[in-house]
Amino acid sequence: MKRLIISLIAIFLILPTLPTATEASTSNQLVSTAQQFVGTPYKWAGTSPSGFDCSGYIQYVFAKNGVSLPRTTSQMYATGTAVSKSNLQVGDLVFFNTTGRGVSHAGIYVGSNNFIHTSSSKGVMVSSINDPYYWGSKYIGAKRVKDFSASQVTTTAAPATNSDMYVSRLEIAETIAKELGLSSSYNGTYFSDIYSTHPKIKYINAMYEAGIFTGSDGKFNPNNKLTRAHMAKVLVEAYKLNGQKNPNFTDVSSSHWASDYISTLYSNGITTGYTTGSKKGTYGLQENVTKVQFGKFMDRAN
Repeated sequence: MKRLIISLIAIFLILPTLPTATEASTSNQLVSTAQQFVGTPYKWAGTSPSGFDCSGYIQYVFAKNGVSLPRTTSQMYATGTAVSKSNLQVGDLVFFNTTGRGVSHAGIYVGSNNFIHTSSSKGVMVSSINDPYYWGSKYIGAKRVKDFSASQVTTTAAPATNSDMYVSRLEIAETIAKELGLSSSYNGTYFSDIYSTHPKIKYINAMYEAGIFTGSDGKFNPNNKLTRAHMAKVLVEAYKLNGQKNPNFTDVSSSHWASDYISTLYSNGITTGYTTGSKKGTYGLQENVTKVQFGKFMDRAN
């Protein structure tokens, strides 16, 4: 299966966690600002929410939080204090060599071995600094341009539960349609809850025509969340994936309707399920897909 060079760490090794409200406002505000732009497209030399390049995004986020940074990635790498990978703190800048000619990419460390950055193909997204397929081998160092730890109360972290952290059916449909170059010319609507004048109608109709989203009882339910079970089905059908390798997830019986789809994802290296913690050995059938998780799914599916 074709893989983009920005492939991420195996899906759901463990649910990524971001700082909670128990941290001081400075750290919280930085991460909150950074998260606001998840999905914003990449734009060469971009420095605004209409489109960012990697350094433009970092500069913008930090400026919103009262920290002035230089414009380019190499200039950023020359500022601050060097930090070892084992001592990273939320807000540190992490750098990568993606061209073989020195520092060429950067992001903001958000905890739990994850960083938020602007991908050239996916826009603003969260990735793992230890991704064995790409970022792990490209990592070259980190710099601390502001120490947030001095004002922190605690550094506990927990899975985000706020409803706006979950990806909607409409967001999934639009993202996949754009990724696959799908667009419908049909001027009507296939769903009773979607008007023909809906701003995303061409993507919704395209996904219906491709058999990827068929709706329920004649409705598309654009704002509903999607479970990981349904996400498996969508990805397998959208990317026409093949292969069956039993992952032996304890929460997926062979008779479950999504069993074959999940097995296909597993055989294509798109998911490994949970490998640590209390959920070790499970896939998480009924858990809703977060925006961070969806970004990882998409990156590994390409």
